This record gives sequence, structure tokens and C-alpha cells, in this order.
Amino acid sequence: MPELLEVRFKGNRKAFFTWEHPTPPNLGDAVVVEVERGVDLGHVSAVGDAARKKCGVGCSGCALTAPRDPTGKALRVATLEDSHLTAELRRTEEDVRRKVMERARSYNLPLKVSDTEWQWDRKKLTIYFTADTRVDFRSLVRDLAALFRTRIELRQIGARDEAKRLDGVGRCGRQFCCSSWLPELRPVSLSLAKDQRLSLNPQQISGGCGRLLCCLRYEHEFYVTSRKRFPKEGREIRTTRGSEKVQAVDIFRERILLRAEDGTTRSLTLGELKAEAPALPEPVPEPRAVAPAPSAERHPEPATPPATADAAAPPPRRRRRRRGRRRRDPGSGGPPAPPA
Repeated sequence: MPELLEVRFKGNRKAFFTWEHPTPPNLGDAVVVEVERGVDLGHVSAVGDAARKKCGVGCSGCALTAPRDPTGKALRVATLEDSHLTAELRRTEEDVRRKVMERARSYNLPLKVSDTEWQWDRKKLTIYFTADTRVDFRSLVRDLAALFRTRIELRQIGARDEAKRLDGVGRCGRQFCCSSWLPELRPVSLSLAKDQRLSLNPQQISGGCGRLLCCLRYEHEFYVTSRKRFPKEGREIRTTRGSEKVQAVDIFRERILLRAEDGTTRSLTLGELKAEAPALPEPVPEPRAVAPAPSAERHPEPATPPATADAAAPPPRRRRRRRGRRRRDPGSGGPPAPPA
């Protein structure tokens, strides 16, 4: 049975290939793979069961995305000469990007060229760009195909995908999550920052791409689950010192700030609060609004009196006789003749 490989290319682009040789390559090895209209070179990032889980083949709940079929075959392990050729291609890609930008400016196209990527056999050149609107680049493609003598593919990407390809360091001082370990870019909304009690200033919760931080999405479940262990802020609770109001909650240090009726405040841990307020009920999630089902009790039918023999029958409806229109003699201009 052929092994399944996950191979990564430049800009965190990855694809899955089959390996039909008896000995599979090791992690990090450079391999030459078969792609559409040629061959390419990438590095192995997963082998066997790990690759099948990422690909979604034979796994019901581990994969983050839909199952993907292998795009081709892994032909062989790359040699040292193949790696040198790849390094030379990467050094020339910056010059290619500058030439593409010059040609785009000559056509007055409102786009920003983010990155370029040569296929290993130089049969294809992929150009990644960002733009606010849809761009008609057909004339640019013909010009670039005549300039580089290869197949040209212009691919429009978003701001998050651009940051994933170019990589960088975030405001936390670490490498971008989308470039290092985050397998899937999911949409991030401002409501996630509200649930985490963060500042709603976009400059403080935005990443290097100018969009909301990716960590707001994958950390949201932790915040929601942790806050269920604490009483809600603004709630009145009865402790051994009397009635106190919850001012603030620190889920990391597990401390709660209480304010008494006389205005004094104090801070205590969650365990101390449960010892002083044994009657503190466990937080219950808010019930979801569900539309009530129609029932006979909610909408009772009007009661109809039973029919009796003494009840007077309603009077029969009289049919109105429709009189025929009197015909007018077409030969005379006077009034119509009376009926016979």
C-alpha cells in the first residue's frame, strides 16, 4: 500500500502526495513531486498516519478541513544538486517581483504584488497579489508570458493569506501563528474580543496583517469555559460579611474583587469565596429563546353549542335574480324599447 506524504512548499503552501517506494522519506527531506504540467520540489512535513489525519482520509473527526485527495505522486528524494537549483530560483524571485510590479504600474492596475514563486522545473510562475477590487489582468498576463517564456498564474489572496506567506513577528514577540502552526485561517469577529473583556480599539487587537488577531478565535473557548466557574460581574452575593457585589474577575489568578455596601473592597480567591458563600449556586448558562410550540391550551378553539331540535334554523339565503340587460335597437338612436 503506498504511503501518504504531506509536502510543504514556499509560503506554507502544502499538498498531499503518494509514495510508492518501499522506504518512505524522513521528516524534513526534500522530495521531487509530480504536479500539474510538470514537477516541483518541497519538504516532507508528515508521513503515514499523521498525513492521513491531516488530509482527512480515513478520519472522522481529526481533520480540520474537508477530506482532500492526493494531488499526485512523490517521485524521488531530491539530491544536493536539486536543492541548489531551488536556492537559485528563490534568489531570482525578488527580481521577478520587481519586474511584475513595473509592468502592473504601466497598465495602471490597482494591485499589490506580494510574492512570486517559480515551479521547480520553471514551467510555471505563480504571482500572488492583493487588491481591494476585482482586477482585469488579462493584458498583464500576456505581457508577462512573453517576458518570462513560461506559464503565468496570477492569484489574488487576502490580507491574512499574505501575512501567512510572508511570515513575520507579532505584537507578542513571537512568530505569526498563521505561519508557524495554525493550520486553518478562520474568520474573527469583534464579538470574540467582547467575550474576552479586551479593548475594542482595533489598533490594540489587530495583527501585522491589519486584521483582528487570530488568537482571539482559538482562545475564545478557553475564556468562555473558564468564566463559567466564577460568578458574573455585577452580581450580588451573600457572604459571611453580608451582601457584597462582584466588581471584577481574574480568571488567570482565580481571584475575585468584591465591594461591600459601605464601599470597601477586598480581593479573595475562588476557593475562599466558596468557603464564605456556601450557598453560592453554580452558574447556569442562560436559556436560549425557543419559540413555543402551538398547543390547544395556548390557542383554544371557540366552543360551539350543541345542535338541538328547539334551536331556530337560520333563515335561508335569498338568491338575487339577475336581470338581463335591455338591448338597444341599433337602428334607432333613441332610448331602448320597453320589454314586451
